[in-house]
Amino acid sequence: NSDTDALLLAPNFREDTLPMLEYLKKKKIPFAFIDFDIQEAKPLIYIGQDSYKSGYIAAKILMRNYSEGQEIALFLNNNKENPAEIQMQRRMDGFMNFIAQEHENLVVHDVVLNKEDDEANRRTLEDFFAAHPKAVLGAVFNSRVYQVAGYLQETGHHLEGLVGYDLLPKNVEYLKSGEVNYLIGQRPGLQGYCGVKALCDHVVFKRPVTGVKYMPIDILMKENINFYFEFE
Repeated sequence: NSDTDALLLAPNFREDTLPMLEYLKKKKIPFAFIDFDIQEAKPLIYIGQDSYKSGYIAAKILMRNYSEGQEIALFLNNNKENPAEIQMQRRMDGFMNFIAQEHENLVVHDVVLNKEDDEANRRTLEDFFAAHPKAVLGAVFNSRVYQVAGYLQETGHHLEGLVGYDLLPKNVEYLKSGEVNYLIGQRPGLQGYCGVKALCDHVVFKRPVTGVKYMPIDILMKENINFYFEFE
């Protein structure tokens, strides 16, 4: 109901976003996406990572820790058949493509965790690791790698490799203490900055705007995390 000139949004949930986009198009309000893209929506610009390639790279770096006979666990917040988050699915698709190309017979397990219930997650992880002692590599495709890392730290359980996304303070803490081996950063502050700049260029200054601006796929480890910053 407000006089909106432009909108910057992260369309994390497709079904909630599409009706709003139809309204924006009807009113001829330009919009830009950050974080990930709904390509058929045709935003003014998408700013963020190539989610598929980031998943591919996540697998490539994680499998450096692999030894023959080991198994891998995908720690999910939704079943793969019904993903709520499009971005998570695209990352997982890239991840599994690398696995299919390079490790055809690797055993991959899905472990579905609860977004809120830590106690239920603890039981789930205890049961899983007890039943699958060869599962010593793990991947998390959203920002909640701290759920798995916290369990590892509390129990003393060890994974040969664990990769996750986003530099949340808890994730960085577990990266530094060794429970997480790799974090993939997305430069969210820079995404927001570039998104506002693109909308201003379009609405205020009438400058042309390129349709896609991909962010770097930053790979952080405990050896380089202290040197990392987005921009100043």
